Amino acid sequence: MVAALSVPAFAQEAAAPEYISIFNTLLFLVGGFLVMWMAAGFAMLEMGLVRQKNVSMQGLKNIALYSVAGIMFWVTGYNLMYTGVDGGFLGSFGPYDFPAPGADDGSAGYSVASDWFFQMVFCATTASIVSGTLAERIKFWPFLIFTAVLTGILYPITGSWQWGAGWLAEIGFSDFAGSTLVHSVGGWAALAGALLLGARAGRYGENGMVTPMPGSSIPLATLGMFILWLGWFGFNGASQLAMGTISDAGDVSRIFVNTNLAAAAGAVATIFLLQFKYKKIDVTMVINGALAGLVSITAEPLAPSVPLALFIGAMGGVIVVFAVPLLDKLKIDDVVGAIPVHLLAGIWGTLVTPLSGSGNFGTQIIGIVSIGAFTMILSGVVWFILKSTIGIRVSAEDEALGLDKAEVGVEAYPEF
Repeated sequence: MVAALSVPAFAQEAAAPEYISIFNTLLFLVGGFLVMWMAAGFAMLEMGLVRQKNVSMQGLKNIALYSVAGIMFWVTGYNLMYTGVDGGFLGSFGPYDFPAPGADDGSAGYSVASDWFFQMVFCATTASIVSGTLAERIKFWPFLIFTAVLTGILYPITGSWQWGAGWLAEIGFSDFAGSTLVHSVGGWAALAGALLLGARAGRYGENGMVTPMPGSSIPLATLGMFILWLGWFGFNGASQLAMGTISDAGDVSRIFVNTNLAAAAGAVATIFLLQFKYKKIDVTMVINGALAGLVSITAEPLAPSVPLALFIGAMGGVIVVFAVPLLDKLKIDDVVGAIPVHLLAGIWGTLVTPLSGSGNFGTQIIGIVSIGAFTMILSGVVWFILKSTIGIRVSAEDEALGLDKAEVGVEAYPEF
């Protein structure tokens, strides 16, 4: 999804038909509001998987992070990601200047405001990933400050390396819709926060004991998963960045098919593996298996054949089944399973793009490692500064009481 490099040949012709720019703009707008709808999916998923006493807080955080991300992406994020990168490491600081009313002539091949909107909702998705991992014990205001840094600076810089025609694009790194550039970035930021924040009180005991902390609503979490699944068609499909020809429309359709198949394969693989391994099928793991299939195919949803798309998605589900208990062994408390789904499946999806002819293993590894190191180190620094100054963890009393009462003042289920 390299906006700076994505202007198709027809847009470079002075006499390009106006309808081409209109259809491309429509793709950005429809894809953009589908990806925006994923904010609702993340909110439902997280509110369903946290305990009853923390549901309102997750709703508040998801409203706030989407709003902050939208503002920060205008303040400096878009320009850092796309303006003047020119094969380097970052673009320009400062707010984005939209064309005046009636002044956009479509010479870019689409409306520039539609492109900004589409890129912004991707930025907000990255912050949503962090929210779920750190749920139930992080203070609201430090989380919001980190969100502003992540969406205004960290995510745009790494995004510029590829989608802004930066140095990774120059060496041939491939990430069609963001398995690494969106999902793994969010996963690395979440992992850094989880390590500094620590686990929820009572989650881990002696001798490897793990205390289950069931979520408040499986129906809500399941709804969230299906909303995310639907939104992913905009996430991957509109990353084609063009719909002015039947060829482009056909490719968007093919992306829809591969995206759907990968998600289905992730869910089915998780179901069979759970039955074989545990003799019971944990629905929360199946939810994450489907999402991991979606993350896995995001790095290259167009080129794979059907069998390859199924394999890529299925392996995402396998990753979830083995990574969730591994994190518990390492005492890394990830409330919603975002690290296996977004970080590990994102790495997997990016690594295997050469199987369908996109990039090569060497450049893919360079991209994964460089983006991971940058995000993990800088996120860790930001989290450490926040921890050392205003603190990032609520008090033991507030954690026991629940953040709905302690910080929000509105309980999600007051009648219970």
